[in-house]
Amino acid sequence: MNDPAGWIPDVLGDGFQQRTLALGEDDEGEVVATIVRHMPDANPLTRAAWLVGERHSLADVDVLYVHGWSDYFFQRRLARFWVDRGARFYALDLRKYGRSLRPGQTPGYVSELGVYDHDIASALEAMGRGAGGTGSSRRLVLMGHSTGGLTLSLWADRHPDVASALILNSPWLEFQLSGVTRAALAPIVELRARMRPLNTAPQVDLGFYTRAQEAVADPDDPMDINVEWRPPQTMAVHAGWLNAVLAGHARVASGLAISAPVCVLLSARTAIPSRWSDELTSADTVLVVDDIARAALKLGSSVTVERIAGALHDVFLSRHDARSMAYARLDRWVAGYLEARHPSHRQPS
Repeated sequence: MNDPAGWIPDVLGDGFQQRTLALGEDDEGEVVATIVRHMPDANPLTRAAWLVGERHSLADVDVLYVHGWSDYFFQRRLARFWVDRGARFYALDLRKYGRSLRPGQTPGYVSELGVYDHDIASALEAMGRGAGGTGSSRRLVLMGHSTGGLTLSLWADRHPDVASALILNSPWLEFQLSGVTRAALAPIVELRARMRPLNTAPQVDLGFYTRAQEAVADPDDPMDINVEWRPPQTMAVHAGWLNAVLAGHARVASGLAISAPVCVLLSARTAIPSRWSDELTSADTVLVVDDIARAALKLGSSVTVERIAGALHDVFLSRHDARSMAYARLDRWVAGYLEARHPSHRQPS
């Protein structure tokens, strides 16, 4: 039987559904985003708790997750973290990524990060919150990884008081070669973006980040990766897209005013992936984490930075000890900022 709202089974299997969000057309044809959901009633333990009258502390929370560059949503474990606490979990495959990529499209390409406002608005509407995100009494938690963290930071700054919290997993808030290099490089990239926006930069990813994830993967909780949606080496970097990212970095450097509390999870250190070594399985090989930690302090007035020893660029895909620590730090922050603000926990005035 067809769901009148358009929800269908997702590739992640039991308990996961997806819905296609029409976004119109561009010069490459039909443009869509895809929202994936995992709900408390899909989890047997959470459903049983509700049946016996137990209310979870995040029962009034909607989580919206946005992936990073050359990526898509596949993290069942992360969805379970939120649903186990009573929240409704949603993830968005942005236009031209993952489930949303259509034949003939340039993977991941946009020329301005603000374009994703349309994707996010459509996702919020599908979540029952209205396009602006405020058409619900439920709290909204935004969660982004890498470029998704940059995108959501800029969105939260443009849409004050919509989100109750912003959680960033190794957000790409600054260029890898420092803000000084970014400022010098930006005019050159901007000129190339105007003249030949689809020009590609040389491929510098040797596939070591993917190899590191495979080396530390949990055999008891495997993740099936679609390599067409998440290739071992990153997708081609185009001048127009890089210009959009550098513009986003410049906005962060000038200071944002995100009204919600922000939690930033980062690896404790960076390793340069010039050749393969075991060191790459316990460090961020994508970003300069010290620069990201400094940039994070410009997001708003309430920012927590959590440094995770031994973590990869995606802290939740790290080896067991680092991954467990990342979830423990997230759980501690959630308990302080979200569970303590649940209506049932508030003391009468």
